[in-house]
Amino acid sequence: MVESHSRQLASKWVKTAALLSNTHLAAHVPPTRIYSADNLKSMLNEHEMVVIKPICGAGGHGVIKVQKEGSGYTYTYFSKKSYASSFEGLFAALSRAKKKRSYLIQKGIRLATIGGRPIDYRVKYVKTETGWVYRSMVGRLAKPGLFVTNLCRGGTMMTAAQGISRSLSSGAVASKKQEMRTLTVTATRVLETKFPGIGQLGFDYGIDKNGKIWIFEVNTRPQ
Repeated sequence: MVESHSRQLASKWVKTAALLSNTHLAAHVPPTRIYSADNLKSMLNEHEMVVIKPICGAGGHGVIKVQKEGSGYTYTYFSKKSYASSFEGLFAALSRAKKKRSYLIQKGIRLATIGGRPIDYRVKYVKTETGWVYRSMVGRLAKPGLFVTNLCRGGTMMTAAQGISRSLSSGAVASKKQEMRTLTVTATRVLETKFPGIGQLGFDYGIDKNGKIWIFEVNTRPQ
């Protein structure tokens, strides 16, 4: 583990497990499992759409969306959509795509959109000599044709207020921003207890079409 000015934790699984240890936070974390054929099959049967992502990775690299479609499956990597007629074919294709990297599977969330493009939010929270402070809270709108919102993949940045008002309603702005702040404070407390020394956190939140807030992941070295 790298120790610098702020402790870094690369493993998404370790951080997800920490969040799941808190009942309130667990309700906002999409069901997540370690990648395996059995887990992929049962997650797809249960949720119909899942996202698989490297346990260690950033920038949307290696993230694949998988959907059950009729008797087959579609899988999307960046803007390339492919089809597999059987689960065996799907698993073989994903194994080639993921190479030898360890992955996890997360229930796919149908995010609120602007003009059909999904939007999520990044909240930066930093520890100073006087305590934790918010550095930013921004919306990230996916580039047309992509499902990942990362700015390095052509996503568009806007204020959280703009994102919430355009994807949900202007009346939802204050309450959704407050809820993200409350989740951030609770999650930081949990993470700091388990991993002393963390000092910079980047929370990735999504708001689904029903207005529910989801915690996708926490970065300990936010870009």
